[in-house]
Amino acid sequence: MTRHLMTIEQQSAADLDAIYRLAKAPFNDETLKGQGVALVFERPSLRTRASSSTAVHELGGFATFFSDEEIGLDSRESAEDIGRTLSQMFAIAALRVRNHAIFERMRLATDDRMSLINLLSDVAHPTQAIADVVTIAEHFADGDVAALGGLEVAYVGDATNVTRSLAVALLRLGVNVTVGSPDAYQLTPGGPEDPGAVVGGGVLRRTDSPTDAVKNADVVYTDAWVSMGLEAETTRRRRDLAAFRVDETLMSHAKPTAVLLHCLPAHRGDEITNEVLDGSHSLVWRQVFHRRSAMVGVLRWIKEEK
Repeated sequence: MTRHLMTIEQQSAADLDAIYRLAKAPFNDETLKGQGVALVFERPSLRTRASSSTAVHELGGFATFFSDEEIGLDSRESAEDIGRTLSQMFAIAALRVRNHAIFERMRLATDDRMSLINLLSDVAHPTQAIADVVTIAEHFADGDVAALGGLEVAYVGDATNVTRSLAVALLRLGVNVTVGSPDAYQLTPGGPEDPGAVVGGGVLRRTDSPTDAVKNADVVYTDAWVSMGLEAETTRRRRDLAAFRVDETLMSHAKPTAVLLHCLPAHRGDEITNEVLDGSHSLVWRQVFHRRSAMVGVLRWIKEEK
């Protein structure tokens, strides 16, 4: 059966457990020996491209990169025809796209012949969430993802695709998640990656108070206020979200042992200050390392490595 990673929500508990385990378990370079992985980037990224290509190479395969200028998703050529073309040459395609619906369109067009990995869409960022879970587990539980239940994680700022995938992943592990955002930037229900649809597990809270959000938190997480494509809203977003900047004062409301996460790139002075990002509680560079771990786990899971 062809395996895909489009959202965290779509994965079974057993599949996620396998991905987390395979992300950290010893491996050799035979999993993808002689095989190619197509990397399709409609949106640019430093960490996603670096981690994806490195993981493919370390598993013995080779990565071929396709930029939006080269393929023109739904402009030069339809997503369906791009998928049909890639499936003749690749068993796996990892895509960073603007419109999440492209994944299902490609899946149907290729009759499930090619595994699809979501490297970011407008509604989900599952590989980032996997990296975050591995990072948190490494710090708090010696890598044991199953031991994270009861932890308190606060996300502060604009609730983005990153927030959705992170919250779904953590809630399913029994972690309590609080999202602190102004009403206009808060999580909304519905969609293919919906934290509100998680049944059981951790507790999801929403608040419009940044200090309430981080109170007694074990982990404080933030993301850019101005995502790609929203540059015209920069002035308004800076005004609306100013109270949600993660600085030393806001961090003082979290537990003294709290750690700081940020998926990067960081806009220093906007959503976060230098003192916090570069401080002793910051795990952001370990997050970057585990972006590679996450891709290793996903690729090994797709290839059904035991």
